Amino acid sequence: MTVQEKYLKIADEVIEKGPYKPDWLSFSDYEVPKWFRNAKFGIFIHWGLFSIPAFRNEWYSRNMYIQDMEEWEHHRKTFGEHTKFGYKDFIPMFTAPKFEPKEWVKLFKKAGARYVMPVAEHHDGFQMYDSEISEWTVKKKGLKRDVLGELKEAIEAENLIFCESNHRVEHAFFFGHGKEFDSDVKDPMKLGDFYYPSMPEPDNQDLFSPAPPTDFLEDWLARNVELVEKYRPNMVYFDWWVQHDSVKEYLKKFVAYYYNRGKEWGMDVAVSYKHDAMMLGTGILDMERGHFSDAKPFSWQADTSMAFNSWCYTAQNRFKSVKDILQDLVDIVSKNGCLLLNVGPKSDGTICEEEVKLLTEIGKWMEVNGEAIYDTHPWRVQSEGNTEVVEGMFSEEGRKDFDSTDIRFTCKGDCIYIIPMQQHKEDVIVKSMGEDSKDFHGIITEFTLLGYEEKPEFTREADRMIIHAPFVDSDRPVVYRMRLK
Repeated sequence: MTVQEKYLKIADEVIEKGPYKPDWLSFSDYEVPKWFRNAKFGIFIHWGLFSIPAFRNEWYSRNMYIQDMEEWEHHRKTFGEHTKFGYKDFIPMFTAPKFEPKEWVKLFKKAGARYVMPVAEHHDGFQMYDSEISEWTVKKKGLKRDVLGELKEAIEAENLIFCESNHRVEHAFFFGHGKEFDSDVKDPMKLGDFYYPSMPEPDNQDLFSPAPPTDFLEDWLARNVELVEKYRPNMVYFDWWVQHDSVKEYLKKFVAYYYNRGKEWGMDVAVSYKHDAMMLGTGILDMERGHFSDAKPFSWQADTSMAFNSWCYTAQNRFKSVKDILQDLVDIVSKNGCLLLNVGPKSDGTICEEEVKLLTEIGKWMEVNGEAIYDTHPWRVQSEGNTEVVEGMFSEEGRKDFDSTDIRFTCKGDCIYIIPMQQHKEDVIVKSMGEDSKDFHGIITEFTLLGYEEKPEFTREADRMIIHAPFVDSDRPVVYRMRLK
């Protein structure tokens, strides 16, 4: 029996004795874990071989083999011809002498994160974990440490939730362009080779053809079972292309196996997916670099990076402002979502100064205002204001700036939190809370502003509430706590 067969057999045995079977109807009674619904804020980690060239973005492994891409010319000038220095030749360079997982996780906790999701394997096919199945792992080559295992230990030591993501399915075609000219990507190949199968890149809109080889898809399932068996994550995230027709059978089988293992181990687990890879209600829908314009009746996740242009560290990264990240967090949470914010460490194992500063500033805000974020749920009105939120994935580059009219709301216990996206010494007008409002008829017993000793004042007219706090001058969200009888 091969190692792949061993893990496929484990999946079959777990499915056979568990309540979940590999079909969408079987998953229809699935419930999103309470830990996720309450967490609201997590950290994503993109770190790997692509952190060594640190050029443009984490797709370097694909783009360096496309002759009209900047990466192709950059690679030739910096590292040499593709026949002499291919992507695999970055592996010995990945030694990361300054990698300190405990320090990373302390920073994430200080930022206010409740869960952490390292990328276990990206499209480049280099595993950041210890694998029986593959020889191309960080435990066996390069750094020779079990990065995922060490991060899991550090994450759980800080009482945070450990998750992992797997982006391997795209590996099927990620090196395909390397066969279009003389490079180190050559046939014949077999399962287990680093670049295998290097099939031609498909049309991303075509959900039916071409399909990866069957042995690659079986290997994909076996690798994901191995990750669960060895590391027991509370959530598994799949990147795009698991929605492809050829992957569906294997995806459903993995979900049935994983959900059954969760029940068996007494763990509340989740699968996060994009597009319509899974049926709504059977996992956690993820919106990459995007939002919903209104609250949803289901829990969802928005994942984005601190840099506009890349998920990994590059010398060209264009970082967001802390104001924009905090406003996005508030907007997402008010609409029943969680924000998964990405960190891209450098190849030496350090986190760059810009990201440390952003995380530190986020943490300071969360220390004061976190009660309006954690463990909350949407109010009956989610938002007010002049700024229209663009809905959909990959919409953040066109994001409009929120102004002082833009307000979000969350609820917890006997409190409603009123959150202006910014406030510059002017009165805040809350249209949903006038005396004649159809949305609010509660008895207010307390009205305070988190983080301020000064007391705000408010009055209610027929069509609006007016909050008077001229001492507030902030380009970041501020939180008014309104306690009800």
